[in-house]
Amino acid sequence: MSVNMIFKIAAVGILVTILGQVLKHSGREEHAFLISLAGLVLVLLWVVPYIYELFTTVQTLFEL
Repeated sequence: MSVNMIFKIAAVGILVTILGQVLKHSGREEHAFLISLAGLVLVLLWVVPYIYELFTTVQTLFEL
């Protein structure tokens, strides 16, 4: 995983936090929840290929 991916994940986290706080203070808790959920799904879509690569590497390493 490159440093660029870590910065992307951090940027999404900061953006989701700021948007969530703004929406909560304006009384839109439902929208804040949806923003948090969308951020989580976005980061998971970025990370899943790396997790898959890790599992295949471990599988070939131990010849399972």
